[in-house]
Amino acid sequence: MLTVRAAVANPYAGTVPGAFDVSRDELAGLLAGEPRFRTDQVWRGIWERGDLPRDMTDLPKSLRERLGTVLVPTLEEVSRSTSSDRRTTKWLWRLADDARVETVLMLYPDRATACISSQAGCAMACSFCATGQAGFTRQLSVGEIVEQVARARREALPRRLSNVVFMGMGEPLANYDRMWGAVELIHSNLGISARHITVSTVGVVPGIRRLAAEALPVNLAVSLHAARDELRSRIVPLNRRYPLSVLMGACAEYLAAKNRRLSFEWALIAGVNDTAQDAAELAELALPLRAHVNLIPLNPTPGYAGQGTPAAGAAWFGAELAARGVKATVRSNRGTDIDAACGQLAAGQVPAAARPRRAPAAADAVGVAH
Repeated sequence: MLTVRAAVANPYAGTVPGAFDVSRDELAGLLAGEPRFRTDQVWRGIWERGDLPRDMTDLPKSLRERLGTVLVPTLEEVSRSTSSDRRTTKWLWRLADDARVETVLMLYPDRATACISSQAGCAMACSFCATGQAGFTRQLSVGEIVEQVARARREALPRRLSNVVFMGMGEPLANYDRMWGAVELIHSNLGISARHITVSTVGVVPGIRRLAAEALPVNLAVSLHAARDELRSRIVPLNRRYPLSVLMGACAEYLAAKNRRLSFEWALIAGVNDTAQDAAELAELALPLRAHVNLIPLNPTPGYAGQGTPAAGAAWFGAELAARGVKATVRSNRGTDIDAACGQLAAGQVPAAARPRRAPAAADAVGVAH
């Protein structure tokens, strides 16, 4: 007889656990009364193939039907969009409480990268980011984060899902415990090396320090966008709480603890942060930390009037950094035509000006003031 374990906690999905929320022991409890080999069979289906119970054709139909009522998907596909070059896919998911998030899959000749969300919305309010313009809804659970990776991995076949980046909706370090729980499962149960998992932040300093103390050597990407406090505070309001001197100190601590390459993300905004002065200031921050700079011409969003730096200007800015000894890469804007590029994920939400922004609970915010 199949029974539900109420002890499986997902505060957003009610009392029924999601398929990616259960441990192996909890799964065995759910399968009490079934032959013992069923636990291995279902576990492999979930974690090796990314199957939901309805997909597990190696199980008897009656068991699939019963299992499907107690191990439910936490993500319901509302829509998917594919870029004109067929290399980028974006999903819009509905969660159990009707919150919405998006996930992006980027295909390369022999591999794929999943860009996943850690929150529904975002409270960081970065001026050019569509997610920040829409405001914060809630934190995602561990299972909701992990299921995005499992779904993307299955879609990527026959390519190998080689990289996972926490660069979708939300600030990962403001949902630290659930984010890190997901990292551990992505590493251990989905088999993706920690060295191929990147956690991005706009500068949540307490979270960076916690990350430095973790056992798994994930990559850290800091969304910098400006290298002087006055400008960065206008673009990234969190800078008022953790100014550049404090942020760079935390980055230095992370580098000393992990000896992993640190990267700075820089959205190039025409006439705002793409001048010779900006290049010189960025070089002063990047060189002591041996940071690699990813230059991304700004993508258009409804709530920000700024324009992306043209291709020639982006190349010039990269050359300015190189002349100062900084390693920099000008990234291509993938998925812009389906609003799947950097800064464009909004899950169809209206801008914050049209609705109130809800702040995350203090316990979730890792010392962030909003």
